[in-house]
Amino acid sequence: MSSESSSKIADVSRQAHVSPHDRERSAPTPWLLIGAVFGLALLMREFVPLNTDVSWLLVVGERMLDGQHLYGDIIEINPPMAAFAYLPGVALGRLLGVDPRHVIDVQLLLLAVASLYAVSRIVRLSPAWAQANWGPFAVWAAAVVTLLPMHVFGQREHMATLTFLPALAVYALRSDRVSVPLWAILIAGLGAGITLAFKPFFAVPVALCMLASAVRARSWLVLFAPENIIAGVLVAAVSIGTYLLYPEYFTVTYPLVRDTYLSWSMPLSVIFLNAASLLFAVAMLSVLLTTWGRTPDSLLVAAVLAAGGFAISFFLQRRGWAYHSYPMVAVAMLAMGYALLVAGDAPSRRRLGLAAPLILAATFLFGAQWFNGKVYVGPVREAIEGLMPHPRILVLSGEAAIGHPLVRDVGGVWVSRQENLWLRVFGRLTREKTSVDAATAARLNDYLALERKWLIEDFRKLPPDIVLVDNLRDGWGDWVRADAELSQLLKPYSLVRSVEGIDILRRTE
Repeated sequence: MSSESSSKIADVSRQAHVSPHDRERSAPTPWLLIGAVFGLALLMREFVPLNTDVSWLLVVGERMLDGQHLYGDIIEINPPMAAFAYLPGVALGRLLGVDPRHVIDVQLLLLAVASLYAVSRIVRLSPAWAQANWGPFAVWAAAVVTLLPMHVFGQREHMATLTFLPALAVYALRSDRVSVPLWAILIAGLGAGITLAFKPFFAVPVALCMLASAVRARSWLVLFAPENIIAGVLVAAVSIGTYLLYPEYFTVTYPLVRDTYLSWSMPLSVIFLNAASLLFAVAMLSVLLTTWGRTPDSLLVAAVLAAGGFAISFFLQRRGWAYHSYPMVAVAMLAMGYALLVAGDAPSRRRLGLAAPLILAATFLFGAQWFNGKVYVGPVREAIEGLMPHPRILVLSGEAAIGHPLVRDVGGVWVSRQENLWLRVFGRLTREKTSVDAATAARLNDYLALERKWLIEDFRKLPPDIVLVDNLRDGWGDWVRADAELSQLLKPYSLVRSVEGIDILRRTE
């Protein structure tokens, strides 16, 4: 054999022993693509409108920094975690003198970087790490957590998904009886605890992953792993802190939410037959076809169970709203991407051929469209701009999208202590969708009187420069005209114009 042939054989042998991880470090393409994904995500924040709920929670944070009390001066239907998640960004924005919406955007992208980096470091400890090329999946994962959210970017569900992913990777390690380092335990425990603090519904995916890791590891002691204890302690601390610092949440806010918002459900067709359910089904079917005839690894099992748990939590919320479905869709698409790009064996990939990238592209585009849905309220902003600088704005409507993020876009000041007059809307839905007895009807009437009282107090405390009256939904103009006190408060206001059924009133004094 010639020396040239021997050299070629040696080169081939060396290439065969190079791990996928080493190939990824030497190949710049995945890193360049991941950087491009994050750059595009940052650019999109300038073109995709600010989410309605995020806009309101920024107002909540600003008022809290001004000394107003949550659930007293500010009425928010969610637990305090919803407000405190945005408070650091609002404080930093105020310190830097910039709109906190930009700070929140950057913080979310940094959280995505930290979450994916932590997952990558944890997954390196898995037996599956050295057996696959992870580059394409890393690009896919970056796109799912930064580009896919579209208009729900920054929502609590988006945050909760990012904080949960490192815990998901640790649960997979526990299934394989792999030793977990202390730093990973701390990140997983804190991340799972934060996710649970956002919504009690998120206990379903966490519980499923914990149980599966114990079953697959054949040890119930896994249920008491330190990351689970950390998560439990954090949730207990948040709950006790809420009870001690914000008792009004339990005495005032929660009864209102229980008897109105939580008392009714959307039709089953809205809850189950939607784009999110279709995306979840396609993702799970793709996983099944890719792994047919062989045992999936623990990473894939954990991702599938987490996606299923988030699906249950989505359905339990009984609304069918897009932002509620993001954790379910995102984790399901991560599981699908892992199955198609990493976990699938050579025969399965040959069977799929070009179908795999087509499936990924189609589901991503369809999901982005689903998460980009917005409530159309017409050119209200254009009608208000130029009327006066930094107007104080009050909106008489149950539709939050009319006032938010409008008030931030025009540099205005929000007058009401509520995001919108939701008690009147949810009270009506409760009467329409449930059987209301005399006692319940009396409570609903009391809630309506309380909301009217709040409205009048806010009106007098900070008289608005501009009042928007929604005549398209629920006849708010007729409601005001039928109320002598509210009509008197609106006497100094004149109609500027009407836009898409919304009257724009300006104070003439």
